[in-house]
Amino acid sequence: MPLSTLRILVLEDPSSQRCALIQTLRALGCAHIIEAADGSQALKALEQQGAVDIALCDLCINSMEGLAFLRRAGQQQLAGAVIISSELAPDLLQTVGQMLKLLGMQLLGVLAKNTRPLNLKPLMDTYILTALPKLDKPAPTSAATDAEVIKAMQNGQFEVHYQPKFSLQNLEVDSLEALARWEHPRLGLLGPSQFLSALKRLGLLDQLLHQQIDQCLRFREQAKGYGFDFKFSINIQTFQLANDQLFSDVSKRLNHYRAPGDCLCFEMTESESLALTPVNLENLIRLRMIGCGLSIDDFGAGHSSLQRLCSLPFNEIKLDGMFVRGLNVSARSSVAIASTLQLADALGISVVVEGIETPEQHNFLLHLGCKVGQGYFFARPMSSAKLLIWLFNKNIQAHFSTIRDRLLCNPLWVRSTLSL
Repeated sequence: MPLSTLRILVLEDPSSQRCALIQTLRALGCAHIIEAADGSQALKALEQQGAVDIALCDLCINSMEGLAFLRRAGQQQLAGAVIISSELAPDLLQTVGQMLKLLGMQLLGVLAKNTRPLNLKPLMDTYILTALPKLDKPAPTSAATDAEVIKAMQNGQFEVHYQPKFSLQNLEVDSLEALARWEHPRLGLLGPSQFLSALKRLGLLDQLLHQQIDQCLRFREQAKGYGFDFKFSINIQTFQLANDQLFSDVSKRLNHYRAPGDCLCFEMTESESLALTPVNLENLIRLRMIGCGLSIDDFGAGHSSLQRLCSLPFNEIKLDGMFVRGLNVSARSSVAIASTLQLADALGISVVVEGIETPEQHNFLLHLGCKVGQGYFFARPMSSAKLLIWLFNKNIQAHFSTIRDRLLCNPLWVRSTLSL
């Protein structure tokens, strides 16, 4: 998506600053720019001319009008993302980001006054990286019926897509997260927000889990023939731990495919409550005893992080992506990430950082000492076939990069190779 296709709103006063921003945007190649001096004017312009991709907004316009405009624009879905050009305290900007998230908008970052193209372009690039269509958007047509969900489960229409986790140091694939997708014959490829609630209501989540484990382990067998040995993370609802057949179902599948327990890790969302019952704890203990990993997903977004870490046998934390998104907004995010890394290290727990979308975030996390990460900067979820093609291409590129480096650094190696 080129910058020339983006629709931009510049809400700024005085006019000199507004003109300077417009000139900067035009220098970057932006052609569709709407300007306004106050929130009321901006709202009217968007209602008449349509929604914009990015609203570049001064929050301090006429006291609170900038915030009121963002709230109204979010409620009416008139802007996809926001760049703030106000001088606000970091904690206030962090809260603005939370407000925008609740409104369905993304805070791309903050601009200093009298900014230059060099400062603005990385924020625009962040939007382009994240603006591709997402599977979790509501379907454009009518929702699937319960009968279609039941039939889909019976016919194996739910398939696993895989999103890699990476070593941040060398960008090697660390493991794969298994994500449920529905190849719907009428609505196309659907994300989990469009069928998980129905599966839960119909009592089919355990059956989905079994199908996901089977697909992962079959793919592992296939991939080993090409030289890959994958480990998989599979999402599980915490109430499924109350199933006294859970451990038996998992271990039977591992035995059937002759796979070690450590090739599976089960991720549980932290925001979900987990009752400490004997059956729940027995399942957690048994899964860990055969080598399976246990991960707290969206760590930091819930209310019982420390209690879970101290009382339950989790050996991985997946740090919620909101901390990475907040790196360019507030210093508190980097402090929270660094503190989590220190806590996890002291407890012997590994950390996976979610939501990495830009090279700047990747480099900053490396500087903080993060080891494993995941996000659209590295790779999006893919089917098994596309993943194998992607890995082959990645390995070929790495191979030729190695040859190029040897050519540049050691001419003698070239002559000795050619003489063979």
